Amino acid sequence: MMRVAIALVVIVLTLSQSAFIVREGEQALVFQLGKHERTIKTPGLAFKIPFIQNVRLFSTKVLGTEARSSDEYMTLDKKRLIVDTVGRWIISDPLLFYQSVRDQVGAAARLNDIVFARLRQEIGNNNFREFIREKREPIMREVTKGAAEQAKRFGITVLDVRIKRVDLPEEVQNSVFARMKAERERIAKRYRAEGDQQARAVRADANKQREIMLAEAYKQSQMLRGLGDAEAASIYGEAYGKDKEFFSFTRHLEVYKRVLNTDTSLIMQPNSDLLKYLEAPNPANRSR
Repeated sequence: MMRVAIALVVIVLTLSQSAFIVREGEQALVFQLGKHERTIKTPGLAFKIPFIQNVRLFSTKVLGTEARSSDEYMTLDKKRLIVDTVGRWIISDPLLFYQSVRDQVGAAARLNDIVFARLRQEIGNNNFREFIREKREPIMREVTKGAAEQAKRFGITVLDVRIKRVDLPEEVQNSVFARMKAERERIAKRYRAEGDQQARAVRADANKQREIMLAEAYKQSQMLRGLGDAEAASIYGEAYGKDKEFFSFTRHLEVYKRVLNTDTSLIMQPNSDLLKYLEAPNPANRSR
């Protein structure tokens, strides 16, 4: 009975050491005494010789690598840049991959070096403005193409390399911001000067129009006053010609209205012409 139990334990242990599972999204390398025996790329249950063969699993999914953010590049016009990139790649040849870079950490280091060299070459052939504006996409296509060619020797297929961030070194940023600030201040001063000049022109024109309007108004008022005075003189002349006594009477009434309503004391001679209508309003009773 003991022997049967021992035999069962040995069988279970042997089966556990000989069977392994390749999951979806994985591929396996089987080595026998350190020598490659076979490659398994189909998911499922597989077997190996226990204690003699060992298995290394690798991903078949799309993997990502981010470049170091401290890497600096120099453009053709001597502008320094800090460029962060991200790459997408797959393990196309697991045996070559294992023999050259061992694992994903080693692969990321190699890919970063490749991308850095290719990107430095492409950026160095273009000016700062060209790289930032119209040539970014063509440059990254060339970097992807070059990196893919070099990564083949590591069993890696590079799918894409993209720019994640482009920035200037901190000391360069300060000088650039200072130049931008000075340029904006210069533009603002120019706009203020132009605005002040236009304001002075508008005020001068407004003052001119004001003087013209005042002169025209004064001219018209003088003309109307002259016409009024002429018409009044004409009316007075007509009234005087029709009834001299009535004209004299109305003129005296106007004087009485202005003088006698005040608190002013008047001292006049008894025979003053001003008093003749106060003494005898009726002309028949007034002495000639």
